[in-house]
Formats: sequence, structure tokens, C-alpha cells
Amino acid sequence: MEFNTLLNDKVQDFIQKNLDVNHMELALKKNPFPSIDYPELMNQIIAKKKAKDKLPTWFSTKNIIYPAKISIEQTSSEITAKYKASLLKGEKLIDLTGGFGIDDYFFAQNFKEVYHCEMNEELSSIVSHNFSVLYQNNINCLHGDSFTILKQLNTKFDWIYIDPSRRSDAKGKVFLLKDCLPNVPELLNDYFKFSNNILIKTAPILDLTSGLNELQFVKKIHIVAVKNEIKELLWEIEKGYTKDIFISSVNIENETINHHETIYRKEYLTTYSLPKKYLYEPNSSIMKSGNMDAVSEFYSIDKLQQHSHLFTSDKIVDFQGRSFQINEVVPFQKEFMKPFQNQKMNCTTRNFPLSVEEIKKKFKIKDGGTIFAFFTTNINNEKIVLICTKL
Repeated sequence: MEFNTLLNDKVQDFIQKNLDVNHMELALKKNPFPSIDYPELMNQIIAKKKAKDKLPTWFSTKNIIYPAKISIEQTSSEITAKYKASLLKGEKLIDLTGGFGIDDYFFAQNFKEVYHCEMNEELSSIVSHNFSVLYQNNINCLHGDSFTILKQLNTKFDWIYIDPSRRSDAKGKVFLLKDCLPNVPELLNDYFKFSNNILIKTAPILDLTSGLNELQFVKKIHIVAVKNEIKELLWEIEKGYTKDIFISSVNIENETINHHETIYRKEYLTTYSLPKKYLYEPNSSIMKSGNMDAVSEFYSIDKLQQHSHLFTSDKIVDFQGRSFQINEVVPFQKEFMKPFQNQKMNCTTRNFPLSVEEIKKKFKIKDGGTIFAFFTTNINNEKIVLICTKL
């Protein structure tokens, strides 16, 4: 693909100057560069703007070419790509689903050689150009079917990385690994001919048990959240591995990475109590792990009830999640709820028969303010409301 027209200084200056302009209005104006297809020029502006926070290295580098905006939306962020890269190192890595190449750029910091495979020829050319602009010269961009490329290279890799496409022509958006492309469960034994170590990225919505039922030899699952929003699941696979499966619940916030590691289906010692002075709500990646009992043992704090997934203590602990001071414990009964009618509160439900919306409607509660109210169930199976202040 030829990029010379898009890389013209005047064109690049136009793209930069129009990042914050209303794109709908801009699209109605006359194309200032007749030699460039106007939709392609508009795509460069829209895609670059999307990259500003997600891909700051690309955004701040001159002469980057952007693919269709869907490729920007689907690609890893720099934050999660850096985390992935911290897990792997070696001589050679091959990425069977290269995409826009964000992950490979950071993998290349830890490997002597990286292979980027991409079915879309235009996207492969764009990525190759961008790696040269970024002075990342140890990445080989290969266009074609990744399994065919694997057989043609016929070499052993330290790691294979796969981010299967979760879009199917027949089924639309899919989540089971067998419905994604490539079909990793079906091809796993073939992949092992070329590497003993595989890292697979999947959607956050994939159930851990479902993934483990489809895959063999899973060594570790990383549940990666950024600012308490789960972005991706990473499955470390090692050929022949049959020991304990570790689950690393990760939350990345302001360059700080918090880990909470547990073992899949291990029984942990859990203690229970009525609400004490402090309340703790685990972050989303710990919730996703399903190992909520481990929280009690790990932090030496008590669980409010088996299914409530809230914890309490008399002494404050450094907790991976939200921490609160409990100001009042209120029975969930009409007469006790009257003082909170028409008030501003931040409501959360855990193991409670009503939804937040139903509670807000019933008691005319408005969002906001400094009061945090947890509607939950205690160890006596009583419905209660914990009125808290966030720490």
C-alpha cells in the first residue's frame, strides 16, 4: 500500500488541526485534497482522535497511518499491552492475530524477534510502516493465514500469542473459544508443534470455567482491569501442565499494578461476622475470579454473608478495592428508610432482592452526594442497609 499522499506534510497538518472539530460538520465540507479519498482522510482524523488516550505513543509520533476505526476500537490499549509484555520474554514470539500491532510493539522490547501475522493485507502494510516510523526494527510483518505461515516458517518459538476474533459471519459476536477465529481449542495440539508456551487473550465476558473446559494445560489466568473495569482475560498455557491453575486478579491504576493471586477451586478459610467498623468491596477483577472466600483469608477480614461478597473489619486494612467507614447499619424496613427518602446517595446492591433502580424509585433517592449505601444481606439472612463514607 502506498502512503505517500497521506504522509504529505500539509495533509498531516490538516489531520492534526481537525482532531477536535465536529467530524459530522467536517465531512460535509469540500475535500481540500482531491488526490485523497475524503472518507479515508476523515478516517485518519477519527482514528487518530480515538488513539489519543488509548495509544499515546502512536498519537504523539509523526507520520503514523491509522487503519479503519474498528481496528483502533478492538486493539489492546498501551496499558494492557505493557502488562502482557511484562509476562513474556525470550528469543522469538509469533503473534497469530497481529491486528494493529500494539501488543507486538511491546513484546518486541523483551524478544529478539517478533513475527506479526495478519490476514488483511492493507492492515499488514500499515502496521509495517508504523513499526518503521516507531524505529521498532525487530518485528517481521507477514501477510496471510497464520497457521500456513507457522508451517512455512517451521521453527520453534518461545511463545505463541493469539487474540482470536470474536466476530463470526454466521453467528455475529461470539464468546466461546470454539466459535472464534482461529478456533484455538481445535488447533491447540497443532500449535504445540511450534511452541510449548501459548498466551491467549479473550473477552472479559468469557466465563472462567467455560474457558477451562475448552482449553488444555492452562497454567495461569490473568484477569486484567484498568481503573476497575475488566479489559481482557489472558490464558497462559504450557504444554503438558496439569498442576494447580493460578488466577491473578490485576487492577492497573495510575501506573500502579495491584495483584491478588489465588488458586482455582482451592478451598480458603472464610470467617463471617455482622458489620464492624469498616466495609470493603473487592474490585472487579477479584469478583471475576470467583474466589471470594480467599479475600477473607488473604486480608484477615470477615465476610458479611456467603453470597454478599462484602467484607468487614474493626481495623482498617490496605485493600484491593473500595474501602468505607460504616456510619450506620439500618434494617431494610419502611420506617427505618424514611430518613433517606428524597436524599442523595450512591447506592449499591449485593445479594439483595431489589435492584438499585427499584430502590431509588421506591424511596425517591437521587444519585450523588457523599453517602454510600450498600443494600445487602447479613449472616442472619436479614436485609440491611450500610450507610457509609468512602475512605
